[in-house]
Amino acid sequence: MKKFLVLLAMVSVLFVSCQKKEAAAPEAKVEEKKEEIVIGALIRNTDEQFVADYADVLKGLAADAGVTLKLQDSRGDMAAQLDQMNTLLVQGVKHFVVVANVSEATEDMAKAIHAKGGSAAFSNIQPSVEALKVGPNFFLASSPETVAGTFQAQILDEYFTANPEKMANGDPDAIDAVFIYGQLGHPAQVYRTNAVKQGLIDAGYKLNVVAEDTANWKPSEAQSKMDAWISAYGGEFDVVIANNDGMALGAVESLITNGYMDDPNDPTKDIDGDGLVLSIPVVGVDATQVAVKAMDEKKLLGTVLQDAVGQATTAFELAMMMATEGSAAGKSAWGIAPLTAPIAEAPANDAAIVGQCYLVPFKAVTMSNYKEFMQ
Repeated sequence: MKKFLVLLAMVSVLFVSCQKKEAAAPEAKVEEKKEEIVIGALIRNTDEQFVADYADVLKGLAADAGVTLKLQDSRGDMAAQLDQMNTLLVQGVKHFVVVANVSEATEDMAKAIHAKGGSAAFSNIQPSVEALKVGPNFFLASSPETVAGTFQAQILDEYFTANPEKMANGDPDAIDAVFIYGQLGHPAQVYRTNAVKQGLIDAGYKLNVVAEDTANWKPSEAQSKMDAWISAYGGEFDVVIANNDGMALGAVESLITNGYMDDPNDPTKDIDGDGLVLSIPVVGVDATQVAVKAMDEKKLLGTVLQDAVGQATTAFELAMMMATEGSAAGKSAWGIAPLTAPIAEAPANDAAIVGQCYLVPFKAVTMSNYKEFMQ
């Protein structure tokens, strides 16, 4: 009998022990799964203010989610970005947020990631249609660039309608414009430029392009370009239109340096009452905090919010869904549902992959609402 009681006690201890292990198992499993989540971020160039803001948002999201973010900045070098991607793939990273250097490389990137069973949310820089057709686990999480150009045209229409005398330079019957472009052939350069030009024409203006060239998204190049145009054309232009805020602010610095102000002796005075201290209006795109501050100082007429928070969060949530659930088909990200019908702008113009496209809206930032965007 004594031996039986001892044996019963041992069995009871083992049973309780097993119960504890089973009870602890789910928690341990969750913790283990959380530790396994790694998101790769291939980022074009954080020298650009918008991209730097985008990268900071990703870092914050990863910290809040408790996952590992392996963020690589290629400094504008496509070959370096491909090397960074291959290194992360070798390390076992499968799910990516990608701000590519050029659209043309996105198909090869998608194929390499797909070969490892992974996924990617392409953001800010549009991927090609072919990249999204590599598989249903590849997404667009960006903004339709045409809308940004259309908003620039609306801001300028409102300005010149209120201040028709500002069209007196050059051809008095036309808007005489200088255009500062981003990287030539870049989707944002092409779509934004075409849209603002068409928007002004559709609004009834005759558009005279005094000068146009690329400054490769860089303020310093834009300032140098603007210095050269001022030297070549004097004051024979009515407006400066830039593809991003960085270049717009480079042009602003050039205009200030060359005395294109209402009162060169007092750079804070708006003499003619058009809302600006500069004598020539300048518009950009991105609504970076530096640009919004310039609007507060009456140096920049307007910009268009390219939502770094919205784009980065949408892309990150798609990558997280792929990492944790294995699919994002039909699901919303950052409250945005996938597109249901094609639009005019690639890659979302292909009906076969519209369900993989998430469009983050642009917003016009004007002199009447810019304070809403100040942080």
